[in-house]
Amino acid sequence: MPLSHAAPRARSAASHSPAREQHSRCSRRLRRPRHTVPAAVAVATAAAVALGGCVKASDRPGAAKSGKLDVVAGFYPFAFLAERIGGAHVDVRNLTKPGAEPHDLELTPSQVAAVGNADLALYEKGLQPLVDSVIGQEQPKAALDAATVVPLENHGDLGEGDSRAADPHIWLDPVDFAKLADAVSAKLQQIDPARAADYRTRQAALDADLAKLDADYRAGLARCQRKDIVTSHAAFGYLAERYGLAQVPISGLSPEDEPTASHLAKIQDLIKTKGVTTVFFETLASPKTAQTLAADTGTKAAVLDPIEGVQDPSKQDYLSVMRDNLAALRTALGCA
Repeated sequence: MPLSHAAPRARSAASHSPAREQHSRCSRRLRRPRHTVPAAVAVATAAAVALGGCVKASDRPGAAKSGKLDVVAGFYPFAFLAERIGGAHVDVRNLTKPGAEPHDLELTPSQVAAVGNADLALYEKGLQPLVDSVIGQEQPKAALDAATVVPLENHGDLGEGDSRAADPHIWLDPVDFAKLADAVSAKLQQIDPARAADYRTRQAALDADLAKLDADYRAGLARCQRKDIVTSHAAFGYLAERYGLAQVPISGLSPEDEPTASHLAKIQDLIKTKGVTTVFFETLASPKTAQTLAADTGTKAAVLDPIEGVQDPSKQDYLSVMRDNLAALRTALGCA
């Protein structure tokens, strides 16, 4: 008899025990609904709070202090800032695991607890609604919303199916990212004034790296044959605006958005009229649509990374990936 049609078995007393039920409830991960709506986020948040209670106080990150600050980051770019500026004075926990798409976030009970015990939470409101909700419920000691540091902009035509006006991808502009780095440093100094001088020193070093990156982008993209960049989703508006490029996104602000046939036809026409040589795809999202478009138009397909995460943090970081992006852009745009 198939299991789905089997007669229900009598449960033993052990199967009804509170300990077993607690284990079952606490072993579940909290997932963000793929198409988030307010009601779904509310349900997920309630589950997050319940899961947070599954972790014993002695197991929570803040229970056994090492003298370091506990910092949680919604996803990779913010974790990078905390690690560069905090150095040995911080323990940084990235809520989005390496190689994962931050829009598809799921949280474990220990991650929820880590938010509640954090000395500082770094996030961008609206980018990961589940993180927003958990921060609001768990109340870390301090929090920094990146959108309060760098005002979000509307970069015009963001592709098919996108109803949001504000582009969240501020970290792809080195100048804006430096502003965010300074805000993270200021927050760490406020929380931990005894080590303020160290934070300022590390901030200055990072600011210098970002200034050099900006200068290299300006010089590297100053003399190019083309300006249009066809991207898999609308992640590069800030970068394009900073360096005088024109973003042509296949999908909208979320890589989950599906372009219509008419939208793809418009992009095909633009590729032909503007002499576009390359269609860019990403490392963390499916490359299928971009690669198909490249094949249909006789162009190349290449990676342009929105740096929403890195595959291996031990081998690459924000700065190295941004330089890989610059090299890819120079090749695609025919820059001197």
